[in-house]
Amino acid sequence: MKYSELAEVYEKLEGTTKRLEKTKILSALLKKTPADDVEEMVLLLQGRIYPAWDEREIGVASKTIAKAISIASGSDLKDVNKEWKKTGDLGLVAENLVRKKKQSTLSSSELTVRKVFSNVRKLAEEVGAGSVDRKLQGIAELLTSAKPIEAKYIARTILQDLRVGVGSGALRDAIVWAYFPIVKGLFPELADEEKKCKKALKAYSADGIKNIESYDAIEADEKVAREIYNRFADAVQQAYDLTTDFAVVAKTAKTKGMKGLENVEIRIGTPIKVMLALKTDTIEEGFETVGVPADVEFKFDGFRVQIHKDKDVNVFTRRLENVTSQFPEIVEYVKKYVKARSCILDAEAVGFDPKTKHYLPFQHISQRIKRKYDIERIAKELPVEVNVFDIIEYNGKNMIREPFRKRRELIEKIVSKEERKILPARAIVTGKESEVKEFFALSKEKGNEGVMIKKLDAPYKPGARVGHMLKYKSTMENLDLVITGAEWGEGKRATWLSSYDIACKKGGEFVEIGKVSTGLKEKPSEGLSFGEMTKILKPLIISEEGKHVKIKKHVVIEVAYEEIQKSPTYASGFALRFPRVLRIRDDKGISDASTLKMVEKLYESQK
Repeated sequence: MKYSELAEVYEKLEGTTKRLEKTKILSALLKKTPADDVEEMVLLLQGRIYPAWDEREIGVASKTIAKAISIASGSDLKDVNKEWKKTGDLGLVAENLVRKKKQSTLSSSELTVRKVFSNVRKLAEEVGAGSVDRKLQGIAELLTSAKPIEAKYIARTILQDLRVGVGSGALRDAIVWAYFPIVKGLFPELADEEKKCKKALKAYSADGIKNIESYDAIEADEKVAREIYNRFADAVQQAYDLTTDFAVVAKTAKTKGMKGLENVEIRIGTPIKVMLALKTDTIEEGFETVGVPADVEFKFDGFRVQIHKDKDVNVFTRRLENVTSQFPEIVEYVKKYVKARSCILDAEAVGFDPKTKHYLPFQHISQRIKRKYDIERIAKELPVEVNVFDIIEYNGKNMIREPFRKRRELIEKIVSKEERKILPARAIVTGKESEVKEFFALSKEKGNEGVMIKKLDAPYKPGARVGHMLKYKSTMENLDLVITGAEWGEGKRATWLSSYDIACKKGGEFVEIGKVSTGLKEKPSEGLSFGEMTKILKPLIISEEGKHVKIKKHVVIEVAYEEIQKSPTYASGFALRFPRVLRIRDDKGISDASTLKMVEKLYESQK
């Protein structure tokens, strides 16, 4: 398939902010993409050459791209850098300068999706002496063969900054739309349902689909069509949750249809989307949701890890980052203390003080996640204990459809209890509120966040918040904090102040307690927006340095959070974990802001 067709689609995607429009554009492209090109196409639509969980990187610096543009366009490097400074986008620079060259040489070329994908992936595989020069020549070769619009997106793809706004939701829906079985007739097993179809479905509206070209001619009973559509959409989502790779999902949907999607299996070494918990405000509410008796476990203040054991052991974070090299002790513990030929474990890695053996807050251990050097030293200074609370695969058997009770029994059987190394998460089974309160107090005493309440007969639902497990923590009081500074955003948020420095009151001054950037909306119709906040703060700017501005202390906002932590980073000595803006407190002046003493009191109450 011609790369120019993909480049034209990029242009259309960049030209609209409407999700349904993006989905329609993506769907149309996927329909006409040959099966052999689907995987490469879907990865490139995301600006990737590897799935999100694959830690391999293209590894090309902006300066190398600039040099390649200079070679390919025949422009002086100074002119490239001048254009770059003016636009801030090397993709646009490549497009503009290649266009000038094409106009003077009248040359033309033909790149394919497979050629571009293959050559960009080769860049990631170039290592060792001379690799920078080989990468430079490889990029220059591509850009020399490219049309102006192709050059734009080749440069952006290599820099992993595509800027076309393809979100996972739009891509998922596009796969559903493109390969919807009634349209494609891929499913013999649905023949009976299709025979039942009696009338034309001219305005099929499921999930916002309305008057889409390929649906206009469907001869289908709307109820039957909706049932098939929903089943197909669920199969696409389930396949993605198990593979975390839309490229594999799209190829399966196109070539094997619904049965293929429903038969997608877990693969050791490929992380899956973890099951997510809902919150419960009371124990009584928790029991009503999951039933009694229920499994009640410690809720740790660590970070989620998904551990894959086969011939090797791989460790992934909740965001699917491979952190195996950062946590060699986890690899050692799993090899030594987990009795399984193969397995996938869902667990929490909790930091602890090597001297006192007491658990430490997440902030202490978080620095290890991105660490690339001095691994052994930092592992001794900031060790972790692995608390295993679920199992997804065991010796080749997919466990997600097994009830939690059975999965928990298996954990107890195969995971040795080695304190401060690895062990099954501490748990009780009860239907009594008094016993949960007692267990909750014990969990807090140990330095944990609270407890998890789990449904005993529930399956594992990757990527879903379905009420099978709940988190119960003590309720924290919101804080009224003063905005003291802000930062201009990036991309489509470049014209908005989108991150805010926040401070509490200490005597007659204000001391910072962190930054907050979540809770606001992009559209004013949805609530307090970045645009509205920018309009309020802009007249209060005192000084500006780069993207950061200092703000006159005037605006008070109500901030929610999950926890208060000690922090040397901010003048208050504290930081808020997962802060979010709830509203502007127009009814309060800065003298009414929450005090440092209040913060200290709330911090102590957590214990």
